[in-house]
Parts: sequence; C-alpha cells; structure tokens
Amino acid sequence: MNYTENFEGIKLDIQAVDIDISDAMQQNLRDKISKLKRHAKKIDSIDVYFKEESSHSTNTKSVRIRVGVPGNDVFAHDEGDNWYQLLDSVEEKLKRQLEKK
Repeated sequence: MNYTENFEGIKLDIQAVDIDISDAMQQNLRDKISKLKRHAKKIDSIDVYFKEESSHSTNTKSVRIRVGVPGNDVFAHDEGDNWYQLLDSVEEKLKRQLEKK
C-alpha cells in the first residue's frame, strides 16, 4: 500500500510494504503529524515507511519517519510488535529533535 496526500499543506507520502494500513491507523498518523507541527516552524513533507518482517521472531514491525524541514531533515525509527506504540515512540523521538532545532 503506497499513497501520497496533501495533509494540512504537508506532502504526506506513506509506504507500507506488503501490508494494509487501517483507516484508524491513518487517522492516528495524521493526529501525530498535527502534534509535530507545533514543534516546527515549517514542515514541507513527511515520508512514512511501515514494514513487517516475518523472518524475525520479535520486533517484526518497524516504522520510519522522515520530516522534511528547512535545513537538515529529521528522522526517527523504531521496531516492535505494536503499530500504535511504534508511532508513539517515533513521534516522541521526532518531537525531541524538532525542539532542538
């Protein structure tokens, strides 16, 4: 599942390898982006990459997010077993990076 949308003036590009992202997960992701906007003056784009690997017994899911901001982009990722917890973790990492900028 791959799609691109314009969310609140931000180019949002989502790639999910061999998995479907539910509407609830997509809304959760949009909520996270709205929270991140409070910590950055300008966000041009956000790339989200969901991946699930069946070859690992634990931490089979991974989420990677790159936030395109003026200057160097910020990037965070995490691995685990729950999509929602991974999004929460990645949001916190990105928020800390944006606050430092």
